[in-house]
Amino acid sequence: MTDCMRTQLVSAIHLQEVELQDKPADKPADKPQNNSNGSNNNVDEKFTVEQAVEKIGFGRFHILLFVIMGSANIVEAMEIMLLAVVSPEIRCEWRLEDWQVALVSTMVFVGFMVCGVVAGYIADRYGRWKVVFGGYVWSAYFSLLTSFAPTYGWFIFLRSMVGCGVAGVSQGFVLKTEFIPAKYRAYLLPLGTIFWMTGSILIILLGMLVVPTMGWRWMIRLSITPSIILIFLFKFIPESARYNVSAGKVDAAVKTLQKIARMNRASLPPGRLAEPILRERGSWRILLSPSYRRTSLLLWYTWFVASFAYYGSVLSSSELLEKNLLCVINADKEHQVKHRHESGLCYCIPFANSDYQTLLISSLGEVALVPLNIVLLNVFGRKISLVVLQLLTAVMFMMVNICTTMFGFTVLLFLLRSLVSMNFNVVYIYTAEVYPTVARSLGMGFCTSFSRIGGMIAPFIAQVLMSQSVIQALTPFAVACVICALGNFLLPIETRGRALLQTS
Repeated sequence: MTDCMRTQLVSAIHLQEVELQDKPADKPADKPQNNSNGSNNNVDEKFTVEQAVEKIGFGRFHILLFVIMGSANIVEAMEIMLLAVVSPEIRCEWRLEDWQVALVSTMVFVGFMVCGVVAGYIADRYGRWKVVFGGYVWSAYFSLLTSFAPTYGWFIFLRSMVGCGVAGVSQGFVLKTEFIPAKYRAYLLPLGTIFWMTGSILIILLGMLVVPTMGWRWMIRLSITPSIILIFLFKFIPESARYNVSAGKVDAAVKTLQKIARMNRASLPPGRLAEPILRERGSWRILLSPSYRRTSLLLWYTWFVASFAYYGSVLSSSELLEKNLLCVINADKEHQVKHRHESGLCYCIPFANSDYQTLLISSLGEVALVPLNIVLLNVFGRKISLVVLQLLTAVMFMMVNICTTMFGFTVLLFLLRSLVSMNFNVVYIYTAEVYPTVARSLGMGFCTSFSRIGGMIAPFIAQVLMSQSVIQALTPFAVACVICALGNFLLPIETRGRALLQTS
């Protein structure tokens, strides 16, 4: 054997030894390892909360979430509709002028406006769950105290405290939205209107059955029953996983997602949950940053108009019925008693059964067009839906002044309530989708506070100006809707099908 052949043979043997030494070191790298999320996957793989929510999909947890968090709308609707039902009673008991009755509604919205921003800030800084639960307790407590109010002054103060609690309850919409997969939001969130309608119907039925026999104070005491029930049911709803991740509580977020996955009989994505800790949470600077400045300014006005139109429709209908200001062709004796006479005001004109029935039918209008709402959201998107609904609402406000029968008025009121309710639905959905997690609750808080300014102004038009001229009272609502529709063409972001962002 030549020296050259010996050299090649030694080199081949050495190379084989090196390969054998390398193989054991490679095997552990291919071996699956457990990670902190409890799944057997490569530790280098990562997933976000958005990916986890989409992977888990829709299931039993979301049905539970829909029922419990949707019931928050029952509480809010009962507190708001209570104002329309109780107005004739407190006017009679304390001999109130029109502006004093309007001030009751305004003070509720003052409490909502002040506490809306505070609740949003606390929810972004310290968690959504605490704020919503505290809102339930707060609103139930002060609503109960309202039933013992000895004077008009105490009544409006306690109602403003109720408004403060309802501001906390409204943050439940953010908590609910952050758990729902993107493709289901346009279906599930509008269906929440069913719960709002349920709350409206419950308070109207209480007014019809309880007020004539036991008085308005017992109606308020019975109306807090849903809040008390929800206080105990709320323990089944976890804190938002998106909030926990943004606050650096990754382990808590993982446990929540694992629990949801088990309930839905699904699994988390492979890898570990990894998102950056976001220090700047709940900062108003995000809302006015270049990315969101135009969106925020337009949304603030849109929320103002949504509330202005919604509570304008609710209070106008009760005012037109109570004071018999309708242009009714076939008016019966009950609707011929007028509120204003040459000798002064007639303070005690209670709702007749037919008035309660009209309010009930109009409340059903809030869910009658939900299928149309879902189609608009999925086919045309959020922006176009807002424009169309606001223009139709403007037309319907002006049609309420048409001389017609009581049946015709009921139909008009039914359609008006449908449109303003659909508009509110779209505004809620768009706002929750457009802002990032770090400022979603604060953004919602600012928007709801601006909406309460509309709610504060609406009573003075619907309950004070209405006595002077029906057409003058309805025109501001229609004009505001038209301007808002034009403004919504300028919204820079369409959120249909878009993932919820963690940061801007």
